[in-house]
Amino acid sequence: MDKLDYKKVYKDLYLPKKTPVIVTVPSINSAMIESNGDPNGEKFALVTAALYSFSYAVKMSYKSENVPMNYYDYTVFPLEGVWDLLDKNLSSTVKSNFKYKVMIRQPEFLTVGLFERFMSETKKKKPNVYLDEIKYSTISEGLCCQMLHVGSYDKEPASFEIMEQFCKDNGYNRISPKHREIYLSDPRKTETTRLKTVLRFKVE
Repeated sequence: MDKLDYKKVYKDLYLPKKTPVIVTVPSINSAMIESNGDPNGEKFALVTAALYSFSYAVKMSYKSENVPMNYYDYTVFPLEGVWDLLDKNLSSTVKSNFKYKVMIRQPEFLTVGLFERFMSETKKKKPNVYLDEIKYSTISEGLCCQMLHVGSYDKEPASFEIMEQFCKDNGYNRISPKHREIYLSDPRKTETTRLKTVLRFKVE
């Protein structure tokens, strides 16, 4: 079987156009951590490192003596974040006020039992204080508006304005101040002007 490439199999969710669209997002299982604070700080770096360490342990399990049942090769899914504010009275420019859930989607063969196994293995091989905070959960977003944002994270508000206007023009209402970001680019290796991020929020 060919490797499952999320950019091909789930193209509608991970490679939208640079104009808004309405999509129905299915239930998705993810390894996630819920926390708060400035995403430019050391804590956030450790949180994302914990998620990647766990996700690559699952990915590379085909090399283990006990290969998971129904294992298939796949590309590790990108990091995602659901963002909100701790204090709704503060501006979204105050990054220390951010509240977030960051996550990485997991393959269908990952069961709750396997989650515990890979968590134990990851703690031994890649110790990280935030591994204990990883939860394995299902998220159901349903009807959403999304688009591809290209450029700095700080310029995302302009894209959200375009999305909200699109919704108004087409009979949709945004139902939550929270939004999801899916990071298709590695900011450590990509110029700020070329960063690609999927932006998404729930609508009705």
